[in-house]
Amino acid sequence: MSAQHWPSLDKLDIRGKRLLIREDFNVPCEQGQITDTSRIERALPSIKMALSKGAAVLLCSHFSRPKEGSWDQAYSLELVAKALSAGLDQPVRLVKDYLNGVDLQPG
Repeated sequence: MSAQHWPSLDKLDIRGKRLLIREDFNVPCEQGQITDTSRIERALPSIKMALSKGAAVLLCSHFSRPKEGSWDQAYSLELVAKALSAGLDQPVRLVKDYLNGVDLQPG
C-alpha cells in the first residue's frame, strides 16, 4: 500500500479560506511561565505562511490533561496565545467558547 501524498501548504490556494491548524502547544510551564518555547517556534513558519497567503487561520491545541466538559484556568492556553502573539507580531485571540463558531478574517 502506498502512502498518499498531500500537497504542501506552499502549493495550496488558501486565500480567503478558513484554515484549521492542529498544533501540539502542550509546552512545559513553571510558575506561570513557558520554560521551553521550541514547539511554538517550530509552528511559526507554517502559521506565518498561511497568514501571508491570505487565509483565516484557526489554531487548535490543548494544554496538559484537562477534565473533559469542565474549564479550569490551570489548563488555559493563555500563555501560548501570548507567545504566539509575540512570535507573529500580531494579536492572537484566545477563544474559550468556540462551539458556537468563531469570527475570523483572512490574514
